[in-house]
Amino acid sequence: MKQLLLVFVGGGFGSVLRYVIGKYLNSAENGIPYGTFAANILGSLLIGIILGLAAKNDALSQNQTLLLATGFCGGFTTFSTFAYENHVFLKSGDFMGFAVYTIASFVIGFLAVFAGIYFVK
Repeated sequence: MKQLLLVFVGGGFGSVLRYVIGKYLNSAENGIPYGTFAANILGSLLIGIILGLAAKNDALSQNQTLLLATGFCGGFTTFSTFAYENHVFLKSGDFMGFAVYTIASFVIGFLAVFAGIYFVK
């Protein structure tokens, strides 16, 4: 039960922070979802750091890892919003925006995870 509560609390904080970032960074004028992109990249970096620390000499307990990686990063990053925003790009015929956003999200997201793990080594 304690583990469920840790994931719940971490996820709540992550979701609220993602909402705030999206509110201030997503652009209604040009439709570019900077906030979602920033949350996903920052979340990728954070999960790399968190899991890197967890693997390094057991620097984080299982409960801390659940709170931060599963809870916070799980609530902070979002695949469903990413998928919807890509749907909007495609529906509007913005194939270049779709391609750039999708490729940049994957490539930079992976690099951010690797960077996070590298930083803690």
